[in-house]
Amino acid sequence: MSSIPAGFEPHFRKSPFTDPWEPLYARKTDKAVILGLRLTKPHTNSRGLIHGGLIASLADNAMGYSCAQALGWEVSLVTINLAVDYIGSAGIGQWLSVESDVIKSGRTVSFAHCLVRADDVVIARANATFHVTPKRHDAPA
Repeated sequence: MSSIPAGFEPHFRKSPFTDPWEPLYARKTDKAVILGLRLTKPHTNSRGLIHGGLIASLADNAMGYSCAQALGWEVSLVTINLAVDYIGSAGIGQWLSVESDVIKSGRTVSFAHCLVRADDVVIARANATFHVTPKRHDAPA
């Protein structure tokens, strides 16, 4: 298996939904949380290409995490809208990265967009709108 690019570490947030796609990786920057993974068979459709649902889910996650980071992780975000344009494809063995930018992070609504790359070639773009609520400190994480 090929190496993991510099700066990526095992993803800091686990979810029952994303468990089948492990190992997932993340790299935090000042402005974003970039998600990445090496594509394997569980990430593909019946033709051996990356599944569009995986792209949409990871884009949603990366943009949401990036908005949460912009707001100091003291919020809970729920996706209001997600739009994905599929531009290309990828196959087993390629490195997938989801690189997002926060457009606006507000008290009640946040906006972000991202590019999804396979070995540095853009294969999708997405944008999302999130409803923001303060995180309750007495609620489970």
